[in-house]
Amino acid sequence: MKAVIQRVSEASVRIEGEPVAVIQKGLLVLIGIEETDTENDMVWICHKIVNLRIFDDEKKVPNISVKDCGGNILLVSQFTLQASVKKGNRPSYIKAARPQTALPIYEKMIAMLETEMGKEIGTGSFGAEMKVSLINEGPFTILMDSKNPDL
Repeated sequence: MKAVIQRVSEASVRIEGEPVAVIQKGLLVLIGIEETDTENDMVWICHKIVNLRIFDDEKKVPNISVKDCGGNILLVSQFTLQASVKKGNRPSYIKAARPQTALPIYEKMIAMLETEMGKEIGTGSFGAEMKVSLINEGPFTILMDSKNPDL
């Protein structure tokens, strides 16, 4: 499971011009689910997202988590994070989970993040053509891979 985590002052998802989710201060999380991902991958990523200390404390040092600063999360499924560009110039998505595998994991992620945050999170619409907007604070962007935690 791969995640791109961006600290934002605001972020939104629109489908066909209509806002589906809008957050203020928090994290925009793009999540790519691999066919071989398990619940352990999901739990590891969710725990990291909620507890990642990338918000500034009173000394302007990134030392506070999204949960501790009262921020929000916007979770967007993005299978293209599983793209391989090892051969040629056309990305291969062979590792990306099929919808019947990815959707249940995505839905469990939403539930787990909401439980850990103690409130609803924003989401995209799985499989839809979405327009994602954000104002990246910092900019501050973190890459995570449950199969390569040292990334």
